[in-house]
Amino acid sequence: MKVCLRCQGQFEAVDWRCPHCHYEPPTLNGFVAFAPHLADANESYSPEFFQMLADLQERSFWFRARNRLIIWALRRYFPAARSFLEVGCGTGFVIEGIRAVLPDLTVVGSEIYTAGLEFARRRLGDVDLLQLDAGVLPYRNEFDVVGAFDVLEHIEADQVVLQQMHQAVRPGGGILLAVPQHMVLWSMTDEHARHMRRYAATELVSKVSACGFDILRVTSFVSLLLPLMFISRRQLQRESENRLLKELSVGRVLNNLFEVTMTFERLLIQRGVSFPFGGSLLLVARKP
Repeated sequence: MKVCLRCQGQFEAVDWRCPHCHYEPPTLNGFVAFAPHLADANESYSPEFFQMLADLQERSFWFRARNRLIIWALRRYFPAARSFLEVGCGTGFVIEGIRAVLPDLTVVGSEIYTAGLEFARRRLGDVDLLQLDAGVLPYRNEFDVVGAFDVLEHIEADQVVLQQMHQAVRPGGGILLAVPQHMVLWSMTDEHARHMRRYAATELVSKVSACGFDILRVTSFVSLLLPLMFISRRQLQRESENRLLKELSVGRVLNNLFEVTMTFERLLIQRGVSFPFGGSLLLVARKP
């Protein structure tokens, strides 16, 4: 069900014209825009970051391994899912991976920045892409699964976003989350990325549960590489220049080695191992 953000009326339609108050959201650079005042800049992110991401994602062990873990979790915990919304889709890298494996899944991507959506449009073609604020989703009981991957840490009111995700998911559906873990790993990488926090597992579980979700699975990942990540973060903490993606931009040999390591880690997670420590957290939850 779609929700009119002007009158809060609910409706089902192909387009976004509200049958109750007749309001229709504007378009911005070809995207339906629900928060056009935030489309170019705000304090939570830097639009210039998308070019760096687009240049890195295809070859980076971290992005590739994270995609495989997300796709496994989606298939494992929501095998009957027919629709998926990604909150904060960025350049569309996750959606591209999902579509390659689940071509019959109806997918919608959302992003606050049109700069990110421009990259996603080139990558994804005919996927429905919306410009919106994650704290005000125009859906109710609409999607089987809603995902947010390295998004919540950018948003001060993360609980509001989780509540909106709960609203957008159908009963019996659920959410997939990936967030950075452990404040002890905080470094200039987080500051340049405009993170508000790194999460403890207990904090994330508490916030998700408080929104009415039942937790299905929580595990750390980037766990086997955690010692190297810790050393890298301590080195980056002493550097003054912007090294936002330095730790992910490694040589080909190391990149391949790290990807093999994370593949082994994912296989352990698939067999039921839940790591207590790692660079990131994966959480899966269901709406009763």
